[in-house]
Amino acid sequence: MGLRRARGGSTPSRRLCARAAERRHRTAQRIEKSFQHPHAILALVSAEPARDAAARRNAPEVEAAFDAAPPEVIAEILDGELFTFPRPARPHTRSASRLLMKLGGAFDLGDKGPGGWVILTEPELHLGPMPDKLVPDLAAWRRERMPDALGSDETPAHYEIAPDWICEIVSPRTERVDRGKKMRIYRRESVGHAWLLSPLHQTLEVYRLENGRWTLLETYEENAVVRAEPFDDIELDLAAVWAK
Repeated sequence: MGLRRARGGSTPSRRLCARAAERRHRTAQRIEKSFQHPHAILALVSAEPARDAAARRNAPEVEAAFDAAPPEVIAEILDGELFTFPRPARPHTRSASRLLMKLGGAFDLGDKGPGGWVILTEPELHLGPMPDKLVPDLAAWRRERMPDALGSDETPAHYEIAPDWICEIVSPRTERVDRGKKMRIYRRESVGHAWLLSPLHQTLEVYRLENGRWTLLETYEENAVVRAEPFDDIELDLAAVWAK
């Protein structure tokens, strides 16, 4: 039996297609407009809930917006939502760089330290089935879990192996997401250790994952000299991390 033609010559299927096209057009306009104002945290569009949670995927328009993000912003997909952030401010960049130099020499290069790790700055992580797409400030894998960090010419730029440690440099613009959605995703993916570093407040929070929950081991302040898991084989002078 064919569809009954409605008044005016249209069919229900045509009207549904028209409405779907209009929704896609409005979504595209919101995405384009958001990239003109990257200085705000943007939660743009969400994936439609699926009946089978295990089969959920990011909505196509979310993935398209992620791929279209301009280079002057950092784009992430968290729980099906797209977030964009401006590039980090100077204190953020400086602290991340100095921490990388200290940890990378001892634990990645094995210079005056035990080695045995791969440490990367701002790697793009694709985690979980949707997937969530995160860009931590620093991330590290034990060498046995990532024997080849380079891959081949055909290897994608992102990493699908959850790290063993992450560090987020928190700022007023990113703190809510860093402490909320991102820490929940890292917990779900069994990341063993997390550091939250605040150049503004000069604090380092050290977390360990225990029985599926984050345990705050210690909060270090100002110019403390610390041994912080999982890199407690060496002393870390926080004064050097905050240095100008």
